[in-house]
Amino acid sequence: MTESTLDVMVERRDRLAANVVGLVLGRPDGGSMPEWTPGAHVDLLLGNGMTRQFSLCGDPADRATLRVAVLREPAGRGGSAYVHDEVVEGTRLRIRGPRNHFALVPATRYLFVAGGIGITPILPMLRAADSAGADWRLVYGGRTLESMAFRDELARYGDRVALCPQDECGLLDVAGLIAQPAEIYCCGPEPLLAAVTATRAAHVERFTPVADTGDSRPIEVELARSGRTVLVPAGCSVLAAVEAAGVAVLSSCREGTCGTCETDVLEGVPDHRDGLLTDAERAAGDTMLICVSRAAGDRLVLDL
Repeated sequence: MTESTLDVMVERRDRLAANVVGLVLGRPDGGSMPEWTPGAHVDLLLGNGMTRQFSLCGDPADRATLRVAVLREPAGRGGSAYVHDEVVEGTRLRIRGPRNHFALVPATRYLFVAGGIGITPILPMLRAADSAGADWRLVYGGRTLESMAFRDELARYGDRVALCPQDECGLLDVAGLIAQPAEIYCCGPEPLLAAVTATRAAHVERFTPVADTGDSRPIEVELARSGRTVLVPAGCSVLAAVEAAGVAVLSSCREGTCGTCETDVLEGVPDHRDGLLTDAERAAGDTMLICVSRAAGDRLVLDL
């Protein structure tokens, strides 16, 4: 799998909310940016060697720029702090993508549930649902009103949007929210996603790593295109073992959340440990994220 990268120049938008900055990305030569659909994200290749994924929150019809918003995560791995502290007006970066594993499916009724910075992939979905004439509602939670980005932008939708800061409203009443039939899209912190999916099937996008609680015994992986067989030791990811064998694989987050390393499975049954694939995709077993997932048996054949 290969993807092209693109050089971009940054326009910075400070104080979208408490600890949230916006980046508007455009080509230095003024050319068109890649096409994308609601739910897509891009990889930002940061100047310190890190790569981080951020949801696109602008308008897909705008081919001149892409827009992302970044929350400073004090307990993060350094990517958000780098963006806040080092990426200024005029900074040049490289991006990879867009890529979409959180696509909006056609429906007549939607319920969108966002928590904190999880509003970012939801914003273009609202625009698309509204343009399609769908019946929709957004419930948007955050710690405080000041921590919730894009409030001014959401005001145009009137009472279809409910802002629910925790210090004023308490925790979201998830059971009450999802009682009515609708196509549900949810993005936010893990407790919110868990509460929603425990009661109803929903489309979710995670920003946090997935805990590895599975068996990590050694497995054998055959690489069909390379003609090689690789032993994946206990405690080692399939991705790391394949790379150590000299086979290049495009990857990014290495945590099962971005989808960059998704690989076709030709034989064997994957043990899925990612936070991205749907239940139907997992059941089909014909693709896996090799940065975290392993084999349910002793052997896999991958299209690498």
